[in-house]
Order: sequence, then structure tokens, then C-alpha cells
Amino acid sequence: MRIHHTAHALSGFPVFSAAFVADDRLVLGGGGGSSRSGVKNKLRLYNVPSDGKLELLNELELGKDEDSPMSMAADVYASRVLCGINSSTEQIAQGINKNCRLYDATGDEIDLLESTGTLDTPEGEEESDYQKVTVLSPGRTLACISGTKRLSLLSYPSLSRAACDLITKDEFYDASFSSTKLAVATNKDFFIYSLPAAEVNEKSSSSGPKTRSKAKGRKNSKLEEQELLEAFSRPDVTGDRTGNTTLRACRFNPVNDDIIYTVSNTAPIRTKGKSKPKQGYICKWNTTTWKIVKVRKAGEKGITCFDVSPNGKYLAVGSADCTIAILDANTLTPLLTILKAHDFPPTVVKFNPSSKLLVSGSADNSVRLVTIPGGLAGSKWSFVNVMIFILLTYLILRFVFSGILPL
Repeated sequence: MRIHHTAHALSGFPVFSAAFVADDRLVLGGGGGSSRSGVKNKLRLYNVPSDGKLELLNELELGKDEDSPMSMAADVYASRVLCGINSSTEQIAQGINKNCRLYDATGDEIDLLESTGTLDTPEGEEESDYQKVTVLSPGRTLACISGTKRLSLLSYPSLSRAACDLITKDEFYDASFSSTKLAVATNKDFFIYSLPAAEVNEKSSSSGPKTRSKAKGRKNSKLEEQELLEAFSRPDVTGDRTGNTTLRACRFNPVNDDIIYTVSNTAPIRTKGKSKPKQGYICKWNTTTWKIVKVRKAGEKGITCFDVSPNGKYLAVGSADCTIAILDANTLTPLLTILKAHDFPPTVVKFNPSSKLLVSGSADNSVRLVTIPGGLAGSKWSFVNVMIFILLTYLILRFVFSGILPL
């Protein structure tokens, strides 16, 4: 099956985040970061027609010394994007960092609606943590925001705190909502939490990340501590236990709460001989039994970004070897691979709301648009099916030429 995909060069615009606010409206975040490289940090709004073109509608240049948008989530019903953007170094040095920002992207404009701070910003220090994870709940009532070692659960769209922050000694990598739960992945483990109830729950859990109240601007307010339901160590995806494994992502299937995916990168232990290269794996879990039901190697040299399509049929991965791929979400079978999709490893892959388009972005100042035809899932034969077909064809031809079967 022929797949149409188009690369687009974006001069002087390294891409680090992306989100669709509509099927044909894409917001990209990028720039040179907080370093004074001369590359401006911006949010850009694009029109994406069905023919694979990319038309710039508007761009918002961020303030001087502010960081680039490093993570992003979209509210497609209200055409809004929630971004992680650090304030200027001068403000951070004063202990102020409005890192979590909500923008309106209706029409052809990008306008700031709300902002708040969720990260530690020690006064007198110029270096700050950054908003690594930005996720909205399916019902668009909660937002999960994390830095490297602090995770906040906010009410959306007010951005007020909905629960105590989670603090961990390990590094947060990803988070995902189902209709009733929150999954959180660190580099070593992943945890399943219940969502906040209407009333404050005084119970706390002794395992998993610690909770800490951080209700700025609220006097005598009580915040609920999230209830830890399950905790899992990083899975042994290779089965040989010869190397270290790092978790990179965890995502619920958007249409089936009984399925969650985890992404792991292996880091083999160095030996005198030739070591195995780093590789990326996807695990499919059953959330009723909490057992891994499928494992698939999906990225050479490690997986750098991951997404699940809104219709629950496809998985997208970007790899450190600059490849992007689409897999069947049920079988984990590869359906499409684009080699050398970018010159640098992809930083983001994102499906549009109808799951008919995939965008990948990279720090090489480029994005690639991939059109996904209907019926792609299950369209590619497995190796076993191909071998059976070849064997049957061989037997039929042999019988025909031997006279056993008539022509």
C-alpha cells in the first residue's frame, strides 16, 4: 500500500512539541531554547490541507530569554493548547516561573489565556527545571504537568491545583489518563493512581512517589493525596537480563481502558566484546490482570517519541536512527516505516483527531506529514503469512507441472 508523506523545511525553527487543535490545524512549538543562540522561541499555527501542504497562519514570538515550548497538549473541542514554557532567566532568578500556559488558537490567532507555576524555582538560581510532560484528561477537566522530578495535577481550564504534587527521586518521563485512572512513568517504574474524588481523602500511600502540598495563593486549603493503586518495575523486555532498561512512555489506549502501552529503551552493559546497540521496545498490557500480553522491538538505537492514535488503532514511534514508524495497536505489527524521516532524531510524533494524519518533528528544523489511508491497520502481512503463501504457491505449481493438478 502506497503511503503519501511529505517533508517540510522550517528555516530556523527547531521543533520540540506539536498538537492538533483541529483535523486541519496544527500548533508547533520550538526555537533555540533559553540559550542565547539567536534562534527565536515561538508557537506557530498552521493550516494542514488534505493534500499534505503546510500553510503558516500565525506565529507568536515568546519573550526575551524565555524557553522554547518543550511539551504540549491540545483541547480540540475549544481549540486550545496547554504548553510548557519557562519564564525568562531574570524571572526565574526571582523565584517566578509561569511555566504552564494555556493558549487560545481559534481563528488564525494564538492568544494567552492563563498561566501558572508548578515547578521549583529556587530564588537566586538562574537554572530551572522544565515542563517535561503535558497531558489533558479525556473529559478535559484535569491536566497533568510534570518537570523532571515533580508532577502536578491541575483542574482544567482554571489551572488551579486538584491534588497534592508527586515528588520522586527518579525522573518523570510520561503520564496518561484513562476515564478513571492516571498512569505515571518514571525512568525506572510506572504507577497507577486513582483520579481525585470530590471530597478530600486523608489516606496516603507509603510506596511510590511522595506527595507534597503546594497550593500557592490558598490559605488553609486541603488538597487530596492521590491514591496509589498499582506499582510496577520496568519490564525486562529482552528476557536475558543482561542490560539496563529505561522507561520512556506510558499511554492508555484512548478507546479501551483495558489496554495500556509502555515504551522501554535498553542500555546493554558494556563488555570486552561487541555490545548490543540500544534498542526500543513497546509492551502492551492488560489493565485487568496487569500482565504484559505482547512485546515488540520497535526502534533501533532507542525510541525518542511515541503516540497513540485517537481511534485506538495505531501507534507511532520516532527512533534515534531518525526513523518514524506506525504499528498496529492491537498486534504491534509494523505497518509503515519511513527511513531517514529527519536528519536528527524525531522529537515528537502526533496524530490528528481523526487519526488520518501523523506529523513528526525534529530539531533539524523540519516536520514530516504522513497521510494514513483507511484500513491500514491489519493491511500488512506478517512474516508467517508470507511464508505460508509462498509454500502454498510452490506446492500448487509443483502439482500442476507434475500433472497431478490440471491447468
